[in-house]
Amino acid sequence: MKKTAAATKSAAATKSTAVKKTAAATKSTAVKKTAATTKSAAVKKSAPVKKVTVAPKKAAAAVKGAPAAKSVAAPPKGESQTALVRRARRINRELAEVFPYAHPELDFENPFQLVVATVLSAQTTDLRVNQTTPALFAKYPTPEDLAAANPEEVEEILRPTGFFRAKTKSVIGLSKALAEQFGGEVPGRLEDLVKLPGVGRKTAFVVLGNAFGRPGITVDTHFQRLVRRWQWTAETDPDKIEAAVGALFPKSDWTDLSHHVIWHGRRICHARKPACGACPIAPLCPAYGEGETDPEKAKKLLKYEKGGFPGQRLNPPQAYLDAGGRAAPPLGAG
Repeated sequence: MKKTAAATKSAAATKSTAVKKTAAATKSTAVKKTAATTKSAAVKKSAPVKKVTVAPKKAAAAVKGAPAAKSVAAPPKGESQTALVRRARRINRELAEVFPYAHPELDFENPFQLVVATVLSAQTTDLRVNQTTPALFAKYPTPEDLAAANPEEVEEILRPTGFFRAKTKSVIGLSKALAEQFGGEVPGRLEDLVKLPGVGRKTAFVVLGNAFGRPGITVDTHFQRLVRRWQWTAETDPDKIEAAVGALFPKSDWTDLSHHVIWHGRRICHARKPACGACPIAPLCPAYGEGETDPEKAKKLLKYEKGGFPGQRLNPPQAYLDAGGRAAPPLGAG
């Protein structure tokens, strides 16, 4: 009886030990599987590494005299106002090196010719305006002459610029206002210029900056597109864009800044196919990669003199010619 009881006790102990070992092994296996599963799930849930678009080292190779891209182009998330000001001013400095002779691309000899040419430039090229105004100013050299003109004759001259009836009404109307209210002289104040028929803030700042040397920001379609791409502002209203961008620069820079941005928009940073691979400010642009990044393909997208084509002025300033610019040939030639 004692042996049987001892045997039974021994068997029970053995069974208990086996159960404990099995339980421990099962628990250990479960823990390992759970850890492995958790690690696997964590790996799967972790967000994929975002691909960073890197501006090529020779992004500006296609643009004569442009500095090479040196860094990564990435959206300036959380960019402070101070950092924004520094980046904006650096962009302007680098564009000034690429376009040292940037200027209004409308031919003019006096403020009257400039204000008329700027009004005519709406919805057409500056080159087309430059081909049209010589005949207009030869026949009507002063505001008084244009104010007294036969509208039908003016329409015929302005027909190539498009919307010629509305433009005829504007230029005759502003000429009458100049003759009657300002003694035949173009006023040098913003508040007076915007009262003239067909003259808004954009046209007024073109005239003030380039005929009177008074700083102003010209917010045309190129300017609006580029400052938003560069994240200088998210505004869409021209007046608000003007205020936001103006706050980033000294007032003395405003006119030249306008030229630099507009020239860059016309020649490199196009609306549909920006030439990112040939852009001298690629490292500073949050929108790098929206356009063609291959340098050779981007080079083919360049327009005007930087792509082998001339500028739009038929009678450009001497400084433009001295810096390597060329006068434009007639439309359709070359």
